[in-house]
Amino acid sequence: MHGDRLLLGPGPSVPYPEALEALTRPVLGHLDPDYLGVISEIGDRLRAVFRTANALTLPVSGTGSAGMEACLVSLLEPGATIIVGVNGYFGERLCEVACRGGAEVVRVEAPWGSPLDPADLLAAQRANPQAALLAVVAAETSTGVRNDVAPLGPELAGTDTLLLVDAVTALGGTPLEVDEWQIDACYSATQKCLGAPPGLAPVTLSPRAVERMRARRTPIQSFYLDLGLLQDYYLASPPTYHHTASSTLAYSLHAGLGRLLAEGLENVWERHARIGAMLQDALPGLGFELIAPERARLPQLTAATLPEGLDEAVLRKRLLTEYGIEVGGGLGAFAGRAWRIGLMGHAATERSVVTLLGAVRQLLG
Repeated sequence: MHGDRLLLGPGPSVPYPEALEALTRPVLGHLDPDYLGVISEIGDRLRAVFRTANALTLPVSGTGSAGMEACLVSLLEPGATIIVGVNGYFGERLCEVACRGGAEVVRVEAPWGSPLDPADLLAAQRANPQAALLAVVAAETSTGVRNDVAPLGPELAGTDTLLLVDAVTALGGTPLEVDEWQIDACYSATQKCLGAPPGLAPVTLSPRAVERMRARRTPIQSFYLDLGLLQDYYLASPPTYHHTASSTLAYSLHAGLGRLLAEGLENVWERHARIGAMLQDALPGLGFELIAPERARLPQLTAATLPEGLDEAVLRKRLLTEYGIEVGGGLGAFAGRAWRIGLMGHAATERSVVTLLGAVRQLLG
């Protein structure tokens, strides 16, 4: 009934055909050697996409928010300080999750729609050298803003503060270099640029982060999201039972990553850049105003305010019901007046842009 939906919202995106086909493979037990072999191959493929040699690289059961919580609960102890860059909804969520875990949160803010200044984040770390983590969202999905995380890791490497990067929308869409940028912990999600259905959250921890996690004085408050236990489950020999993980979702992620790597990571980045620019070049001519400044604009997620006088929710509903195209509404200050358009993974094509623009022109009449 809804098989012809064109998913151009902030996620989930349209999966690669190989990722959908993999969902039909027979279910395996969560300790089946064949399943654990697939997990091992997923780890290798994720290392290639994260651009890392980190041993602890695995898919956490759950969506991107599970990856966020797994990193925070595994690396923060109660009462620890975390510095969080906040310039959108997902920076706010980092603060919320850290607060619930008993951390002291130091906020470094920029207006929604503007990028964070790395110098401000580093200044906050110098003012709070005891901070266990400095966390920043690489691709702020609420506003389409790219935050520059590359300068942070080298500056933090000589301190006691680990760098945590939210790459939920970034991974597989725009350049991300975990080892080169000296990122200590990074998490993502399968349903954005990796081209698989939602349900798994890729996570990678540096040796420095693993050492910090293993040396903590208090137990990790979540059993399910304990990255130490997950490491013992997925990566130890013999494995230690932890939870009933989904072989179905693992097969699908394995296939999606295979498709991405066959195309070539740099080629995938270039495709997202080209397709995103195609949309962003066209929207102003239809009366839309792009929210993010050009120097900090994500190609895979475009946030734009609608022409004056239009009801975004009504227009968005018509786009879905009349044309089968999904886009996202605005969040925070942009709720009720903006769209968030995703061109991610298998949907990052000329066809998606031409189809969307044609439907919008019809709606605007």
